[in-house]
Amino acid sequence: MIGSGTPSTGRLEWTVMRGMDVRFLGSGDTFGSGGKLHTCIHVCSEETTFLIDCGASSLIAMKRFGVDPSSIDAIVVTHLHGDHFGGIPFFVLDAQLVSRRTRPLTVAGPPGLESRVHDTMEALFPGSSQAPRRFELGFVELGEGEATGIRTLTVIPYGVVHPSGAPAYALRVECGGKVISYSGDTEWTDSLLSAARDADLFVCEAYFFEKKIPYHLDYRTLMDHRSELGCRRLILTHMSEDMLRRLGGIEVEWAEDGKSLTL
Repeated sequence: MIGSGTPSTGRLEWTVMRGMDVRFLGSGDTFGSGGKLHTCIHVCSEETTFLIDCGASSLIAMKRFGVDPSSIDAIVVTHLHGDHFGGIPFFVLDAQLVSRRTRPLTVAGPPGLESRVHDTMEALFPGSSQAPRRFELGFVELGEGEATGIRTLTVIPYGVVHPSGAPAYALRVECGGKVISYSGDTEWTDSLLSAARDADLFVCEAYFFEKKIPYHLDYRTLMDHRSELGCRRLILTHMSEDMLRRLGGIEVEWAEDGKSLTL
């Protein structure tokens, strides 16, 4: 079963799960434009429950929308910017000190992920990275273009254009016969076509409406390539104030904190 909550209240209505349930716990940009929380996509199937990205405000989002952090089997990270991975230290501390987690947790992402998480934990809470845990915390480094098994998931990362001190990826995640892909942050690159092709859902950044800047994607450019994507459903996320003001003029769906759907 899954809980389907409303963005305004976070109350849960329990329904029988079919396919894969996807909820945007956070859909905002770095600066919280529109009051939105940092990137965090919660995915639940019959086999497993995982997060795609875990931005700095993700633990707040989980508790706001009634998601038990202890139910998460894995966290898969696109790139090492704080609005995409910065919630992991808080997640780990909550698991140690609040929820008393005992189930293993796998965190997967670009090379350098483990050391970046360690360094961030030490910067925020000195000594926390070495504190005893009742659960196993495992890290998996994803190699560009390589299919990697993580529990019941198959994750394929595609290199994108977004400097973050480590490789930045778009991710294609296969689970239970469904495919969800996410662009991460990037300017247009043809690797997005590989990530999106035949995906049941492609979640894509649209930072500006038509303004072009390095390392981020605008809506107009994305629409120029819309027919090439080959995905079954497209949802925009990670939008600036400029983009949020223009939502009345766009042709596709967009994410909201708390929005949920079933694939």
